[in-house]
Amino acid sequence: MSDPSEGESGAMSARATGAGDPANARARANPKVLRKLLPFIAPYKWHAIGAGVFLILAAATTLVLPQAAKGIIDHGFSNRSAELVGRYFLFALGACVVLGLVSAARFYCVSWLGERVIADLRRAIYNHLLDLSPSFFEVSRTGEVLSRLTTDTTLVQTIVGANASMALRNLLMTIGGVIMIVVTSPMLAGLVALGVPAVVAPIVIFGRAVRGLSRSSQDRIADTSAMASEVFGAIQTVQAATQENHERSRYAQAVEDAFLTAKRRNIARAIMTALVISLISGAIVTVLWFGAHALLQGRMTGGDIASFVLYALMISAGVGTLSEMWGEFQKAAGASERLMELLEMKPDVVAPQHSQPMPVPFRGEIEFDNVTFRYPLRPEQAALDHFSLKVAPGEIVALVGPSGAGKSTVFQLLLRFYDPADGSVRLDGVALADADPKDIRRHLAIVPQDVVLFAGSIADNIRYARPEAGDAEVRRAAEAASAADFITALPQGYDTIVGERGVTLSGGQRQRVAIARAVLRAAPILLLDEATSALDAESERAVQKALEELMASRTTLVIAHRLATVQRADRIVVMDKGRVVAQGTHAQLIRQGGLYARLAALQFASDTPPSDTLSDGLRVARSSME
Repeated sequence: MSDPSEGESGAMSARATGAGDPANARARANPKVLRKLLPFIAPYKWHAIGAGVFLILAAATTLVLPQAAKGIIDHGFSNRSAELVGRYFLFALGACVVLGLVSAARFYCVSWLGERVIADLRRAIYNHLLDLSPSFFEVSRTGEVLSRLTTDTTLVQTIVGANASMALRNLLMTIGGVIMIVVTSPMLAGLVALGVPAVVAPIVIFGRAVRGLSRSSQDRIADTSAMASEVFGAIQTVQAATQENHERSRYAQAVEDAFLTAKRRNIARAIMTALVISLISGAIVTVLWFGAHALLQGRMTGGDIASFVLYALMISAGVGTLSEMWGEFQKAAGASERLMELLEMKPDVVAPQHSQPMPVPFRGEIEFDNVTFRYPLRPEQAALDHFSLKVAPGEIVALVGPSGAGKSTVFQLLLRFYDPADGSVRLDGVALADADPKDIRRHLAIVPQDVVLFAGSIADNIRYARPEAGDAEVRRAAEAASAADFITALPQGYDTIVGERGVTLSGGQRQRVAIARAVLRAAPILLLDEATSALDAESERAVQKALEELMASRTTLVIAHRLATVQRADRIVVMDKGRVVAQGTHAQLIRQGGLYARLAALQFASDTPPSDTLSDGLRVARSSME
């Protein structure tokens, strides 16, 4: 927009941005937040049930194998029951085949479920972000938002998919193993139970540390993404200022901070893993010592000892894996919390439950009635202060004034990016607060000063205003915007790829593409924000002619400092400090003196006036300043 100071707008709450106290944010991270993923899993309940069935079969088959080992040991070393050995081997072989098949089926089901759920989650977050008010993106770093959309969803995917399956499988094997060791030897099982508190304690203690450090680590990674996104988006400025080394240093420090945070998290996880494995291994050795005495006393067989050891190893491996998975769940909980923060954010501007439609036919009358508005980031200063303005259908009104006068805010409120604190804004008598923002914006076309093009073809960028438009309509719009000549001169013509933000085009070419886009939209209200600011004199004359034709049948609001467009307006509204201080035609305002005359005199102080009328007006303006 033309007023740089007016680019600030809209603050979000600390909860919404995730920018609150980091300590509190880390303290809030809780695995229970993963429950909020259930709505994304629910549509695929049969896949989840199938994965659960295969999971149970895999765990059950694994738990059967020690019984086969028990039979082989107890009967394989005795000639009296040698014929049973083959049966036990066949039983073990069959169990291995079943285990392989159900494990493959389990892996496919959980992997499919994880990929599908995360794809839906990414789409839901992206769709939700598109509905958030511009204020969110003005105070949020794009890189951090992208980090949540990519890195955080990838972390959650591991939990919803393979890691969740692995954790549940080991949980079932641990529970099943505990049951089987109790059946095999209650005495030895009791000894194992005595060691459980020693294993659980470090998981609980270090789990809390890992959870907080995981959230902090994800925040630091987001910082690096945000920094890189910002620098790459302004790479020409960085290189022109020869600040490459400075940016390398900043990024290196951000990466180092992320590494140190991740290192602290990994140290906590390593200590937890070491304690768990050491305690479990020590417990197994102790239990085996008692088991050896029981074997010597004839209270247990060799097969009992073997199966008990195998079950104990299963429990040990299960608990060890679960302790590691707990760390992964902590990371996923932190990532899920950040994602849910995005999904739970509410737009500042929403459609009312029963929105009032725009009249048909739409005439294009604009009315600001005693509007007062303050940007959330600047509550002490009114961007518009008791501002009133009425624009008749088809009228061309120019808004002029110094930067910060409130001109761009008029456009922001018309597009209903914000709602005023007091007063009302109406289109054809309909209060914008009572209308759906999408319905409002369908009746508006804007040519901004800072043109945004997407990394597609020129035709795609023009057609962005109306995707269903045909090639002929796109070409007519380009001709109306005096863009057809330079487009057809390009090697691929309308199919030329413009690059990200249109970097392959000049500023004037980008602006003409934006004007063509507005022509194609064919909206009854046209908003021009310094629409010719990036054009040379020859291009400006051509585009001015196109704009005259475009404005002829539309209500038009023009923000302009260059008087070529202003002079053609039906009415000029002079703004200062959010108020209307004067209005009239160019000649009337020049004769009146005041702010408009001073601005005109300053602008043309060193220029050749374009007409005798303007020369006369400037002489009056200068005399009024003396």
